[in-house]
Amino acid sequence: MLQGSDRNTQQPFLTVEERNAIDRGRWFAALSPSLRHDIFRLGTVTRYAHGEMIVEQGELAQHWFACASGAIRFRRTSPAGRQVTLAYVEPGIWVGEAEVLHLGPNTYDAHAHGRTTVLGVAEKVFRQLLRDHSEFGEALLTLQARRMRFLYWMMEDMATLPLRSRLAKQLLHLMRRFGSHIPQPSGEMPVGITLVQDELAQLLGCSRQRVNVELKTMERDGVIRMAQRGIIICQLEQLETIAQQEPQE
Repeated sequence: MLQGSDRNTQQPFLTVEERNAIDRGRWFAALSPSLRHDIFRLGTVTRYAHGEMIVEQGELAQHWFACASGAIRFRRTSPAGRQVTLAYVEPGIWVGEAEVLHLGPNTYDAHAHGRTTVLGVAEKVFRQLLRDHSEFGEALLTLQARRMRFLYWMMEDMATLPLRSRLAKQLLHLMRRFGSHIPQPSGEMPVGITLVQDELAQLLGCSRQRVNVELKTMERDGVIRMAQRGIIICQLEQLETIAQQEPQE
């Protein structure tokens, strides 16, 4: 279940900014006003500090939930103890429906990345929404289909693209989800989320040393700039070109 749901730091309402962030999510925005209203009305708001656990791998899944502010890091630990970061999700993204429907354990850990607010819908409420809103089931199928398509794209990239291209695609992916949508006067584009090289390496399934080499090459070529608060994209078009490069035969 969502960790810390009985903490004193819990606040009962989303801020206007947090509610708007969920409302702007493409999938959520397509739901009927009635269904969106009930999700907001019946959900529980919990706030987390950086690094706090939201759900724990192996524990019974009891909530479907969305990021309302900050970011959520998803990670799996293998039977051998190896930790693999799966994704970072931005405000407006909903997760956990498969585990709740299956009545099974969480297949991942979820931790707050930065100060993070989560809107959680308890399993019993989730099933009540399915009964009360005929559209909800089909909407969840659409959500799962989008996730499967993204998974297939990731698998194809892992099998066909060199590391530099995959790193470029990951930086573009993070920038579009976490970066500012307001153009900077300098033309530079902050990625918008601060990740250390170990975290980037886990996302890409490679070593920190290999990621460091590729980042330094991109920085030397003027494509990116390493800053104290994260990576800055200096040449967006060049980074997009690198992301599309196929491996040489």
